[in-house]
Amino acid sequence: MRFRVSFVASFVAVAALALAGGVSAQAQSTSTQTGPSPTSTTNGTYLSVDPLAKVRYDNRFDISLGFAYDHMKAGPDALQGANLGGLDLSGSYWLTKHWGVEASGRYYLGTSGVASVGGSNSGLNLVKGPFVGEELFTGGAEWLGPHNKHGALIAHALVGGAHFDSHTYPQDAQGVGFYNDQTALAAIIGGHMDLNRSAHWVFRITPDAVMTHYGINYPPNIKQFDVNFAISVGVEYKFNKKR
Repeated sequence: MRFRVSFVASFVAVAALALAGGVSAQAQSTSTQTGPSPTSTTNGTYLSVDPLAKVRYDNRFDISLGFAYDHMKAGPDALQGANLGGLDLSGSYWLTKHWGVEASGRYYLGTSGVASVGGSNSGLNLVKGPFVGEELFTGGAEWLGPHNKHGALIAHALVGGAHFDSHTYPQDAQGVGFYNDQTALAAIIGGHMDLNRSAHWVFRITPDAVMTHYGINYPPNIKQFDVNFAISVGVEYKFNKKR
């Protein structure tokens, strides 16, 4: 009887020790999980980088290329204007921070309505929407206006030449009321609206008024000034060389 009591007492003591050990281990595990984590060497903060931080208006050269649109009259009596598309390539050489010289070359191609004004082949209506082309090659002064790291407004006044070319076969220029194929005086007044994307790359919009002085060599043999709207949208690159 005493042996049974001693055995029961020993079993109870061992069970109590095991239970106490399990509770202690669980408490230590919980403490380890909920305790402070080791100090991290990084704090998770994102570094903010300003892509416009190095924008400066001290470059010597820049070049721009854009898709271009030009509206023009293909002839003195053409009632429908010609909507032309093409490319605008321009480059600048800056003399000071605000003043520079700019050269611009532009090519446009599209179709135009016709106007019959007489002649041996007038009224035949053999040509519908003929292609016309115009090339401009100009140069002049430009001025840097209001500007900051985000963008700038630049004005320019350019003079040079314009070449008009029409494709009216089997009729001629007189039969459709077009200017003769020719090279004539041209001027461009407008400017650039620049949006800086980095220290070198710029998104550029160039609206302009384009003036040309075309003429015809058939009666009434006139020359006239036409002023039309043109615009291009593209990119500019500023070279590293400084003034």
